[in-house]
Amino acid sequence: MNMIVAADSRWGIGRDNGLLASLPTDMKYFREHTLGKVVVMGRKTLESLPGKKGLPKRTNIVLSANPDFEAEGCKVVHSEYELFDELAQYEPDDIFLIGGASLYNRFYKYCRRLYITRMDADLDADAFIVNIDEDEDYSLVSESEPVTENGITFRFLIYSRNTEGLNRARTLKF
Repeated sequence: MNMIVAADSRWGIGRDNGLLASLPTDMKYFREHTLGKVVVMGRKTLESLPGKKGLPKRTNIVLSANPDFEAEGCKVVHSEYELFDELAQYEPDDIFLIGGASLYNRFYKYCRRLYITRMDADLDADAFIVNIDEDEDYSLVSESEPVTENGITFRFLIYSRNTEGLNRARTLKF
């Protein structure tokens, strides 16, 4: 499994259940990595998407604690156990966590790669992920040249789980 997210300088990822910034190059990057793949999200993330529907040309899986929750074009699961059972049928490299903060923070340790668009600004977020730079289980393996759009400079970073992190992840229980 992988994770893909845009984070500001304080590891903020959203405000008022929306994105922090409009970055067309980042949206293109997101599409390129997730098109034809499996995307995993929470209910609030689904409800923040256009039309409150799953993303087109992707397999959409939504984790919701509400047993009555249903979503058009999405497979809804209601527990970590159900989620991992559902994900077992897909190639791990074809699975992307796409939000929100609670899912990222809860499941990033299961991810092999973290695709993080890092914005060089504090954008007054109210939703945050853990500081990946402080997690010894992950190493930065790739960093793009800076890009500036709409007054925000950002880079595309890729972190990879190191061997010790892989061994710890194998012992995680759900």
